[in-house]
Amino acid sequence: MEQTFFFYDLETSGLKSREDRLMQFAGQRTTLELEPIGDPVNILVKISDDALPSPMAINVTGITPQSTLSDGISEPEFCKIAMNEIFTPGTCAVGYNTVRFDDEFMRATLWRNFYDPYEWEWKDGRSRWDLLDVVRMTRALRPEGTNWPFDKNGKASNRLEYLTKENGLSHEHAHDALSDVYATIAVAQLIKEKQPELFKFLFDARNKRVVMNMINLDASRPVVYVSGRYSSEFNKATVVVPIAPAKNGNVLVYDLRYNLDELLSQESENGEKKSFYPIVKELCYNKCPAVAPIVVLNKGDGWEKIGLTLERIQENLDSLNRHPEFVERIRAEFLEKPEFPPAVEPEQALYDGFLNDKDRIKVEAVRNADEKQLADFHPDFDDPRLPELLLHYKGRNFPNTLDEKEMEEWEKYRLKRLERQVPKYLQELEQVSDDFVKEELRLYLESLASF
Repeated sequence: MEQTFFFYDLETSGLKSREDRLMQFAGQRTTLELEPIGDPVNILVKISDDALPSPMAINVTGITPQSTLSDGISEPEFCKIAMNEIFTPGTCAVGYNTVRFDDEFMRATLWRNFYDPYEWEWKDGRSRWDLLDVVRMTRALRPEGTNWPFDKNGKASNRLEYLTKENGLSHEHAHDALSDVYATIAVAQLIKEKQPELFKFLFDARNKRVVMNMINLDASRPVVYVSGRYSSEFNKATVVVPIAPAKNGNVLVYDLRYNLDELLSQESENGEKKSFYPIVKELCYNKCPAVAPIVVLNKGDGWEKIGLTLERIQENLDSLNRHPEFVERIRAEFLEKPEFPPAVEPEQALYDGFLNDKDRIKVEAVRNADEKQLADFHPDFDDPRLPELLLHYKGRNFPNTLDEKEMEEWEKYRLKRLERQVPKYLQELEQVSDDFVKEELRLYLESLASF
């Protein structure tokens, strides 16, 4: 099986993957040596009539709802292309902040169109990776050979458009999906050329089993870890140690930059519980976290770069070990904290559970059915999310398949969903600076219903 990268980027109607919609998908396949294969992909996806985009998001991308309706394809059509032609066996899906953003939109899109929301990123030799944390670790540990940008306030920044400009890389239209894809490939080529060992190490470590071998509770040892939650003063890098199991087989890690005796003393003096986030945070094994053994800090001025010493790490580790009660307290707090807000519709409930084998067969039948077949298709699902999800799927994409009662239910849901979005939509609409975009968004709202 040939292994390839598929670099991709989305432009979306907003920031909430379980509620908003993707509007543009762009990508380019490359070899593992980052040489392009075939033509680029650039697709607009029609926004459905139960969704209002964020006007501020449209102001940034310039992709109006009308342009997707005139030039785009439907979500079911897009999902078929994505699964059959793009995320093929052996493909590593990669982008810039894709694990935390774009991948979540892909999962939500596949779920509401009756595809397994996970198979595209693991089955048949598929995998995923994220260049953002690669950039962060390169900047923190092996910055040589790359020019590193700062924002207008002099703060270290890893924004893609800053990074490309600082290194003379082509990036003509930031926030256009295909332009961002080319820019990401250029950044990957730069890091692979300047720091090939680190690039290969982090590529191999995208596999969660590799990460678990480096950091787990059975062999609790400190590792270097970069995360967007940490301070930019030391380029988002620190040394952490695993302290307790988290939800979904993940692990809680403690930032050894901090002395727990001192933190608890401050808490006692203030007389109220302190928030220990992100001093303690969840490390998710399946989100390609950038971790490395602390021996990488022994090269050159590695320790100095992240503002730590081995002595300080040991001192803070000893402090942590003196407080087993703290670990139990923190673990309980994380377990009690809900992972997601309650779902108000089945489209938002994709993380509420996996499908059983019986429903998997029926779900496949749904997505393979044409409009005529869907009209008389009423499978007896076991999963309580699926009957309503099917009604919405038909209403969005195949309204002619609905009988009179189903049409009433769909319209009731659609209008209620739109009414929930209107106040924020109107508020953001007043902030749109582009007069053309503003007028298009006003007309789009009027076309959906009278509010």
